[in-house]
Amino acid sequence: MSRGLRRFGVAGLVLITVTLGVYGTRAVLKVSEMRREMDSMERDLVTLRARTEALTKTVEQLRNDPAYIEKLAREDLGYVREGETVLKFPKSDAGR
Repeated sequence: MSRGLRRFGVAGLVLITVTLGVYGTRAVLKVSEMRREMDSMERDLVTLRARTEALTKTVEQLRNDPAYIEKLAREDLGYVREGETVLKFPKSDAGR
């Protein structure tokens, strides 16, 4: 084999090695980025499932639990039963 052909072969091999190294590095970085994104999405999914479960429980209580509805009406809307007396106290400042 002549020297020129051998140099051409070595140069081609080096070029192929460098090209594969560059694209391989990019692929590894992309896979790593996708794994981080997938982990983040899985954490979000766990949070959303827990929130969905809590909301489903609340809906079920609103449909079937009169005591829960009364509790909400009293706490959130300030409703009272007929004949009840409500005592309201000023909120105290903790810093005094």
